[in-house]
Amino acid sequence: MKRFIFPLLLAVSCVSQPIQAQLQTGENVAVTNTDAGKVRGYIHNGIFTYKGIPYAEAKRFEAPQKPKPWSNVRSSMTYGPVAPLMDPTTSVMDESEFVFNHNWGFTSEDCMRINVWSPGINDGKKRPVLFWIHGGGFTAGSSQELPSYDGESLAKKGDVVVVSINHRLNILGYLDLSAYGDKYKQSANLSVLDMKAALEWVKTNIANFGGDPNNVTIFGQSGGGAKVNTLMAMPSAKGLFHKAINQSGSFRAAMLDKKTTQAIGAEVLKELNIAADKVDDVQKVPFQVLSDAGKKALKTIADKMKAEGKPVIGFGLSWGPSVDGEVLPYQLFSNEAFELSKNIPLLIGTTKNEFAAFRAAPANSTPEQVLELVKKTYGDKADAYVAAAKKAFPEDTKPSAILDIDVMFRPGAVVQAKQKSSLAGGAPVYMFMFTWQSPVMDGKYKAVHCMEIPFVFNNIARCEEMTGGGKEAYVLADKMSQSWINFAKTGNPNHAGLPKWEPYTAEKGTTMFFDNKCNIRYHHDEELMKVVAAQ
Repeated sequence: MKRFIFPLLLAVSCVSQPIQAQLQTGENVAVTNTDAGKVRGYIHNGIFTYKGIPYAEAKRFEAPQKPKPWSNVRSSMTYGPVAPLMDPTTSVMDESEFVFNHNWGFTSEDCMRINVWSPGINDGKKRPVLFWIHGGGFTAGSSQELPSYDGESLAKKGDVVVVSINHRLNILGYLDLSAYGDKYKQSANLSVLDMKAALEWVKTNIANFGGDPNNVTIFGQSGGGAKVNTLMAMPSAKGLFHKAINQSGSFRAAMLDKKTTQAIGAEVLKELNIAADKVDDVQKVPFQVLSDAGKKALKTIADKMKAEGKPVIGFGLSWGPSVDGEVLPYQLFSNEAFELSKNIPLLIGTTKNEFAAFRAAPANSTPEQVLELVKKTYGDKADAYVAAAKKAFPEDTKPSAILDIDVMFRPGAVVQAKQKSSLAGGAPVYMFMFTWQSPVMDGKYKAVHCMEIPFVFNNIARCEEMTGGGKEAYVLADKMSQSWINFAKTGNPNHAGLPKWEPYTAEKGTTMFFDNKCNIRYHHDEELMKVVAAQ
């Protein structure tokens, strides 16, 4: 008899206490308004989710416009198209692809799409908005490229609204045709204008998704962090966001000038055999032909610059924002740009290893072998570099570890933090360094570029290939994501799970180290930065 009683009680319990489905879908589920028409998403794990909503549209090389309105409810449940890549992905490296677990998406030049995750819609609440800008430099990437970018967990944990976008990239976003008529006068910075258009969409629409248009934090990593810096230097974007987070994105302080970008534009038309009075023909050129012409033009102009003794900024001449006198009138690290964003609180930092681990010495290298490798870069300053590296990270015991330290992304972050924090009466700056070492592939990837993103988004479960999915990763993700949530809410990343995190100043150099044990250090690598800067 007993064997029948338990199933009966269970059935009664299920009837009297219905369990909400983890996934809710349907014609009348998650429907809300935008200024272009109604959209329908879905609810997963209690989070209202919308993907691929058009926030703008544009003809090739022309400024973004509001999307054409629609009359029916628009199904918005899957990611939209991503910007075409200069080099289509036809093969991948198996091991690194396993670790990063990319979603390459499908491409279209009509790629201006926005995704939203929110704990509630049309409920009268004004939740902080976290506006994510993807990495990939200025030429690649998308809002759905990495599993860590998914906003559900962060939205649920923090009662915040998470937004991410796709926008035009590479030659489509940055080819300067301004010399050929008003139609193209802003073409040098269309990608940046797309981001501004997405922020304007947020200002207009995000209240319908439970968000507060007057509390928007822009945040991004790598190229996304560089885009954060670009928006901070953009006068017409002022007021569209209120806080900023830059993760590994201060590697490029200078932008090209109009003379150079117009020369690149002229060279592209030359490669395509398009006369100036036939410039509109460029809109009809197949993308791959256009992209190949762009590559040749960049090389031609780079060679000319080198021959004239002019510096080629960044990692080589490539597509990206430029000082055009209108959309971007100032260099990123100019006094004018810093003054423009003076009242924007900034959270900024890098990972300990970034790309360095892939250039380093074998793990079993002797001190003598390591010193020889250091000499190839630092010459007679090799001993000074070794001493400074050991002082900066005394916990490292392997001789090879001193070559694993990032010296590419960190210097720019320090310069930016010092300059911004020195503004009289300006908003605070908080500096971090992510030093947690991933155990995957025998620890090979360390604190690699992008490693902090699953922790920021509280997405360890989605990113086990990168993090290993162990208990320590979950503990750190809880602490780190809470800092990002608190910063978005108040401009201050402190919480009870961390040591007291003071704002950064040039005098103290306060930096929060995110690791299994989080701690504060002061100017920990000041001597190392001086050795690197002297190169």
